Amino acid sequence: MVALYEHSVFTQACVWDINPFDQWGVELGKQLALRVAGEIEAPRKRLQHDASTNAAIQWYRHARRAAPATHTAPRTLVLDVGGSHVKALLQGRREEIKIVSGPDMTPQRMLSALRKAAARRAFDRVSMGFPAPVVHGRIVHEPANLGTGWVGFDFEKALACPVRVINDAAMQALGSYAGGRMLFLGLGTGLGSAMIVEGRVEATELAHLPFRKRSYEYYVSDAYREQHKKKWHDNVFEIITLLREALRPDYVVLGGGNVKHLDDLPKDVRRGDNANAFKGGVRLWEDVA
Repeated sequence: MVALYEHSVFTQACVWDINPFDQWGVELGKQLALRVAGEIEAPRKRLQHDASTNAAIQWYRHARRAAPATHTAPRTLVLDVGGSHVKALLQGRREEIKIVSGPDMTPQRMLSALRKAAARRAFDRVSMGFPAPVVHGRIVHEPANLGTGWVGFDFEKALACPVRVINDAAMQALGSYAGGRMLFLGLGTGLGSAMIVEGRVEATELAHLPFRKRSYEYYVSDAYREQHKKKWHDNVFEIITLLREALRPDYVVLGGGNVKHLDDLPKDVRRGDNANAFKGGVRLWEDVA
């Protein structure tokens, strides 16, 4: 392109008998650059330069047609909503945003805090892992450890972009999945769970199944661990054994912040990585990417 530009300027300068390096030559260069660029973009426009310039423009026209169309991948913002924090990560970035949540966190407060924290991060779509039952992308129950107003909230309208919502355990499970039948258990504020069978995600609510005098979640919750550390450890492994017998997974992945308190995992039980939640959020869009 540089050679074509220089050739055009010098050729026209000779025709008009002007110095290509004075102010008139510079202005000529600007006008010719605009003209040549326009002619390359308009392949049907008749060319009226000298033969060599016309040939060069024709070559660039052909090269533009042959070049593959460029495609910029949509940027996904992944939100991992939890009972104590909301974590956000923009696809392709390493800096994680962390917002304190809790029993007073409403969707309006979360989005307000997110806009302030992520003001300089541009995104095209959002994936959100949420700590409550989600059916067909809709939150169906208010969360146990957050505020109210989540059911029926229009996130796409509020964020002005496409949004996909999934159970938080299911999102981390999706990011942890390595084929076959996988059971995912998230050990955090409560107990999250998901089952993936041959690539199909099945969000489950195993946490609230009856166990002893309460539920599975009660005996492996963070609150229970704070009071009964040894019993908590034993409860986790007992519940894993019961669920493996019932669901027959090929392997179990343990995620959540409390996995770090477990040692010597049983056979075919793997330690997950909380970063897999963000990986799962990106995978949510793979079928439409």
